[in-house]
Formats: sequence, structure tokens, C-alpha cells
Amino acid sequence: MKREPVESSIIESVGYDADEQILEIEFKEGGLYRYLDVPESVYAGLMAVDSHGSYHAEHIKHSYPFERVK
Repeated sequence: MKREPVESSIIESVGYDADEQILEIEFKEGGLYRYLDVPESVYAGLMAVDSHGSYHAEHIKHSYPFERVK
């Protein structure tokens, strides 16, 4: 999945597969996580906010099943 770099103190890049509803987030401190069953509206919200880290913590981190990819 292609990820886009974002301006964030904790997130390096974000990618989204609309067909599979998979959100990938790569963190600056290391770790790539794949979140499952994420609606496109949540991805759009993440990309639209000034604080990607806060949005992740409030709307994604504990709301969707995930797996650590690396």
C-alpha cells in the first residue's frame, strides 16, 4: 500500500485502501500498524486535521481492530 508522508510529531506516513477499508499508519518512533474495517470518512478526517496524532488517539487507536506489520 502506498503511504503519504504527513506533518506530525509522531506519525511518519498514512495509507488507505478504500476497497478493503484498511488504514496503515507508520509511526516515527518505529512501527507500522494496519487498522481494519476503517470507513473512508475516518481516513478523510485523519488527513484533514492539524493534529494527526490526536485524531489517531481519539478516533482510531481503540476503535478498530489492528495488527502490527513491522
